Amino acid sequence: MVNYPNGKKTAWIHAPARFGDRGMNLEKDINTTNQYYLDMDRAVIHKKPTPVQIVKVDYPMRSAAKITEAYFKIPSTTDYNGVYRGKYIDFEAKECQSKTAFSLSYIHPHQITHLEKCRKHGGICFVIFRLTYHNLTYLVDAQEMIDYIRGIERKSIPYKWIMTHGHSIQSYYGRPVDYLEVVDRLYFKNEEVTNVISKEEE
Repeated sequence: MVNYPNGKKTAWIHAPARFGDRGMNLEKDINTTNQYYLDMDRAVIHKKPTPVQIVKVDYPMRSAAKITEAYFKIPSTTDYNGVYRGKYIDFEAKECQSKTAFSLSYIHPHQITHLEKCRKHGGICFVIFRLTYHNLTYLVDAQEMIDYIRGIERKSIPYKWIMTHGHSIQSYYGRPVDYLEVVDRLYFKNEEVTNVISKEEE
């Protein structure tokens, strides 16, 4: 069982390999892409570690350990941050299993506050949505999403809105979630891109 600091939310876990399974495919793809960016000296962007206090561990076998209870030390902010073209980058990644909409229960108020504060101080902030059922991945500007959430009464974001207001992310060999291609178009559209991937590398 994993508990948040305020004690209000808990989630059961059965083994270290299953901790945080939701969104793992998207996470792996982003991590692979980030490593590609790092190797090509395009950007330095990493997944933020989530501090966890392990409370109870069972040892069903001498060579294996199973975490049965743990606590999040502090509420997490967003999934990724780093630096690209002299700008601070901060974003959340959400893998959506539903066929029609993204439930707002999967993004917390403190994450929204964090994105707003980063943007206020000049950071580039967005959310990457993977619509698993449709096999589509989109980048949505954080402030545009926040403004939309605050203007509606419903508890979810329809995929139609994400597809209309988001920007499709393409997949390439070595960078399955090439989100910097969208970042260049969206946030650096009036600047010359000097550190792009050449056609020979495709």
